[in-house]
Amino acid sequence: MVKKILRWGGLAFLVFFVAYRPQSAANIVSSIGGGLLDIANGFGEFFASVFNS
Repeated sequence: MVKKILRWGGLAFLVFFVAYRPQSAANIVSSIGGGLLDIANGFGEFFASVFNS
């Protein structure tokens, strides 16, 4: 029950945030995407160096 309330509350907040602050929401998504891309690149470089040694 609590998980369901938190899930719907989070979704409502997300919709509110995107509707009233679209530029801020886009910046957050861009930052998260860039961070995930950096992590993926780091793993790729790590495995490339392991297998090239």
